[in-house]
Amino acid sequence: MIKHTKTGIDIEVNAYLKKVKDYYYVILVYKNVAGIRRDKSFPTRLPVRGNKIKAQRMSEDILREFEIPDEDLYLFGEENEEAHKNNKTKPTGAALDVPTELLKNITLDDLTKAQVGNLLFADYMIMYLPYTRKRRKPIEDTTYAGYQSKVNFPIVPYFREQGIRLNELTARDIQEFYDVQMKRVTSGTVIGYHAIIRLGLCYARKNKYITENPIEEVDKPEGNNFVGSFYTANEYMEVIKATKDTKLELAVLFGGFYGMRRGEIVGLRWSAIDFENNVFYINHTITTPRIDGKVQIVAKDRAKTKSSLRAMPLSPMLAERLKIIKARQKMYRDKFGKSYNRKWLEYVMVDEIGNLILPDYITTAFTRVLNKHKLRVIRFHDLATYQCIAFAQKRGFN
Repeated sequence: MIKHTKTGIDIEVNAYLKKVKDYYYVILVYKNVAGIRRDKSFPTRLPVRGNKIKAQRMSEDILREFEIPDEDLYLFGEENEEAHKNNKTKPTGAALDVPTELLKNITLDDLTKAQVGNLLFADYMIMYLPYTRKRRKPIEDTTYAGYQSKVNFPIVPYFREQGIRLNELTARDIQEFYDVQMKRVTSGTVIGYHAIIRLGLCYARKNKYITENPIEEVDKPEGNNFVGSFYTANEYMEVIKATKDTKLELAVLFGGFYGMRRGEIVGLRWSAIDFENNVFYINHTITTPRIDGKVQIVAKDRAKTKSSLRAMPLSPMLAERLKIIKARQKMYRDKFGKSYNRKWLEYVMVDEIGNLILPDYITTAFTRVLNKHKLRVIRFHDLATYQCIAFAQKRGFN
């Protein structure tokens, strides 16, 4: 009888000697937790003639050192679950409790329904994440990255500390999680947590990992209308001066004059600017989702809303600045030669050596510039207010 140290499960293992082509083999025979017979063969490299006693001793050593494989200690898959039913045995709690280190190499489909229900809710949410991409309507990389970010923090750390299993999760547990998060972030952010938790629990109920869905008894967090800060015309002019001839210059101009988002600004290409007719087109975006810990640059020929897919008037002042910047980029290309990054040649928002200026840089650098010049700090997104746009119109920037 062998007792497994992790699970405490006792499994009877018997050792036999078998002759194969004039050599002894040690055969270990046992039944796994599903009642399925397992045979493990070990060569002794001992000839049959004159070595029976040595082979028996070796079989005892092999039996003593033998460790039952994890796959035989836990029920994986519907086939094993059915086998367990046929044997009319009931899996122990240890058999249902799959170690976290094993979960990294398997999916929910590799486990029985009972095992999934017995997972820590934190582990279940991690394992559920890839299934969000298998829904009937495909999701964007940015959406998946958002789900992953929310699950990794704060959902997983919070519920792992609580030690709550999927089949033990209650509406009160979820509500308490929301209450804790509301002290830390805005209600809009908590609504995002609610969305991914709801998806995960609905999937669990649909696949019968749980018998009831606790999210149905939880009130969705109420959003509050966020009122952003904005600049006066004079304040905005100070920001324009502070960012002139820097990597933020065009971001501040396009963000304030036209209300463009970061991804739309970074996605602006020279081919979308018509200097002859003084128009430009918002028809391309750059996003940088973080998936599995790695930042990816995703370029797409579209904008976030249909209303953004339109021609915009190009102000004479901005047109002149763009021409200067375009000429400067050519100068840098000639100067740095092979060292210049030519991957982003068609893009407007690149630095001196041709690297794309990413959306996250705009956000962080914007705050740094405001602090450096002792200007009132607002979100970059709040540049897109009617005050800035109205100011641009008064100054003839349309």
